Amino acid sequence: MEKFPNKSIYPITMNINSRGHLEIGGCSTVELASKFGTPLYIIDEDTLRTSIKNYKQEFSSRYTNSLVLYGSKAFTCEAVCHILQEEELGIDVVSGGELYLALKTGFNPSKIYFNGNNKSQEELVLAVENNIGGVIVDNLYELELLNQIAISKSKNCSILLRITPGIECHTHEYIKTGQIDSKFGFDLTQVNDVIEKIKTRYRSLKLEGLHAHIGSQIFELNSYADLVNIMLKLYKEIKTKYGIEFTKMNVGGGIGIKYIEKDDPPGIDAAADIITKTINESSKTLGINKPMLLLEPGRSIVGTAGITIYQIGSTKEVPGIRKYISINGGMADNPRPAMYKAIYTACIANKMLEKNKDVVTVAGRFCESGDILIKDIELAQPVSGDILAVFCTGAYNYSMSGNYNLVPKPACVLVKDGNADIIIERETYQSIISLNHVPSRLLKYKNTSLNK
Repeated sequence: MEKFPNKSIYPITMNINSRGHLEIGGCSTVELASKFGTPLYIIDEDTLRTSIKNYKQEFSSRYTNSLVLYGSKAFTCEAVCHILQEEELGIDVVSGGELYLALKTGFNPSKIYFNGNNKSQEELVLAVENNIGGVIVDNLYELELLNQIAISKSKNCSILLRITPGIECHTHEYIKTGQIDSKFGFDLTQVNDVIEKIKTRYRSLKLEGLHAHIGSQIFELNSYADLVNIMLKLYKEIKTKYGIEFTKMNVGGGIGIKYIEKDDPPGIDAAADIITKTINESSKTLGINKPMLLLEPGRSIVGTAGITIYQIGSTKEVPGIRKYISINGGMADNPRPAMYKAIYTACIANKMLEKNKDVVTVAGRFCESGDILIKDIELAQPVSGDILAVFCTGAYNYSMSGNYNLVPKPACVLVKDGNADIIIERETYQSIISLNHVPSRLLKYKNTSLNK
């Protein structure tokens, strides 16, 4: 068993019971399917907490002045927020909804940081009124808006500036964010002008440092060393030119996880080593004080903790080409294969002792030819009614899910020590149309057959 869950495809509690069924968190996935229905998201609490503890231990042991912020866009809900608080993590949010949830569940506002490239006035008001740890400012429009809000509320607001450091990391084009041609952040050539504006015009904003995030699903750690060196050189230049000594530095998240056997992501210890050593060495060379280190991992904390189970329905054989099996979910509950060509590992949860001998393509139930969850995977012989388990779905599955074709979102359960608790209810047909309204002039038809 790997020490760091991000280096494994499977949750740390995975087991095969005497009936040949897949177990997670001491719970049979076949029984979970029967009790809660499918599709069903399952989060293994032990794996989630282990990942959190790994991050805390590996970074705090090397760099005491550090704070791990969970990247909540990967997956968040009230139960997860309570776990994060028990484990003493901070949280990175990217919307008013995520901010509201963190505040509602009792998060210490000083441990909340707010990211995003087009925050609304309503969202920024919520941040300022609640004195969060920092707003990560992405552009001049936001700088002006945030200052106006801070003045109107008679508050000072702590900020970090998001920069695009010009680093090309080896990941999918759509999840690169640190290159120069990016929708996020200030170009390095703009930083001096922005600081001048803050010093002379935006005096309700307290600039504490810089933020950069170079991408997601990163395996090559040298990119982080490059990032730290670029940022600290800027810290030195800013101190020399303006007499401002930044006290915080946020290096983003992005460390990858193992989705399939050939993936070889770095351990959290290796990431902590290269980031903290580079800060120590570079700050000493430059003659500046070491800043507080902030980082915001999401996928590498929650990804491996999650699996999704589906029920297999129809099959279709294209002679000499391909065999399709269709499941009762797909691109609406996991859009990553359609968006990023993401590849997953899966198994037949009720046939764990049988040999994988059928090569099939797993098709989703949504009305798009591109709704293919996994192409050409070898499975135990699948038939209608079998339960398909897809691994490493904790990150960017529920959080990116939708109601395409008016299909309700799946439920989510948290499993631990043989107990399974609903943490997000399954949507219903009624719930997904509950915000619909019909003008009275159109009310010509009345249903007489559906149950109320």
